[in-house]
Amino acid sequence: MIVRTWSARATPDGAAAYHAYFERTLLPELRGLAGFAGGYLLKREADGVVELTTHTLWKSMDAIRAFAGEAIDQSVVEPEARVVLLDFDTVVIHREVLVGRVP
Repeated sequence: MIVRTWSARATPDGAAAYHAYFERTLLPELRGLAGFAGGYLLKREADGVVELTTHTLWKSMDAIRAFAGEAIDQSVVEPEARVVLLDFDTVVIHREVLVGRVP
């Protein structure tokens, strides 16, 4: 299992809009991809800015490649998401899960 991590920053209203986009658009699209195993959206507020971090779970690097293309370390941020964010990371981090807990 591999975790793909990405971060962005938004206003409180932008963070709420991105939250809605993540739940209503992005997760349903990702669920349709072979090898997608789940995802989390986390937030942290500081000084009027909201930091958003996504953690998506994938069964393999090949599954990530099918989603992101050959440049797997580049972030994939659709126009609908870009308009609600102040800025975002253009690269992602991949980490292999060594120990996990399944509910």
